[in-house]
Amino acid sequence: MDARAVDAQAVAEACRDAMWKDDRASRMLGMEIVAVGPGTATTRMTVRDEMLNGHHLCHGGLITTLADSAFAFACNGYNDVTVASGFDVNLIAAARLGDVLTAHGVEVSKSGRTGVYDITVTNQRGERVAAFRGRSYTMKGKPLVPGLPSTRGV
Repeated sequence: MDARAVDAQAVAEACRDAMWKDDRASRMLGMEIVAVGPGTATTRMTVRDEMLNGHHLCHGGLITTLADSAFAFACNGYNDVTVASGFDVNLIAAARLGDVLTAHGVEVSKSGRTGVYDITVTNQRGERVAAFRGRSYTMKGKPLVPGLPSTRGV
């Protein structure tokens, strides 16, 4: 691994830490960040009783929130403040009480200030639960962690 890749990984981890400390929504839902890197992130949460809808299934909005969190950590790993400009989600299978859901996000495209990210949500058996595609917009000249370089071009 070359030094630039190591530096980019360290920046992604610093961005994760900076975002996580103020991410009350993800923490409230019991999410954990399993992995991050430039343009990639994996988050996980266990479906709890208060996450169930009237059909005794995990509320689709909460599955979407898990995917959205992975999306946020993936697209902010370059140390440029990046926000969602939109997303599409397809709920493929139900999630039930006790299921452990994992959202893995990868960068599909990053050009200028826009990006596209695909996030796949699976359960503990590796079955797909949701497919999420997020579109991002990077704010010009706004570092997430002051003092760290942007690694967007690395």
